[in-house]
Amino acid sequence: MRNASPLLKTALFTVFVPGTVAGYVPWRLRNGAGVGVHGAEEAAACALILAGILIYLHTAFWGFAWTGSGTPAPIAPTKTLVVKGLHRFVRNPMYVGVALVIAGQAWLFHSRDIAIYLACVVTAFHLFVLLYEEPALRRQFGEEYDRYRTRVPRWIPRIGR
Repeated sequence: MRNASPLLKTALFTVFVPGTVAGYVPWRLRNGAGVGVHGAEEAAACALILAGILIYLHTAFWGFAWTGSGTPAPIAPTKTLVVKGLHRFVRNPMYVGVALVIAGQAWLFHSRDIAIYLACVVTAFHLFVLLYEEPALRRQFGEEYDRYRTRVPRWIPRIGR
């Protein structure tokens, strides 16, 4: 099977890293609280969570493991610069997906603790991207990455492109 090793490694990374960051920790932070919203608001919060999950899965499995022949884990990066799929709109769609999952849970459970955790996670993502990921990509891909950076924003897609 083509790319079986990156797919397996991506699945393991997904369970342990985003699974912990976006699943286990927010679940623990909700302190046993049930759903804090109902009706349309509950549906919207769940839609946000689902959108985040789909963004993450698409990026990690199609973008990294299948297209890039690597994983989202820094210890087993892609062999090619991934610029297709959701990477055409933002440079870090996987982090955006994880943040949406956490934001949806903060909303769903009306949890201030999860919202504070979200702010911490987003800050950590931003610092990791600035201090490690972007310099590593610049070293690995050189001018190709520089051209990509000028075309595609880091976090928020440009509207009307």
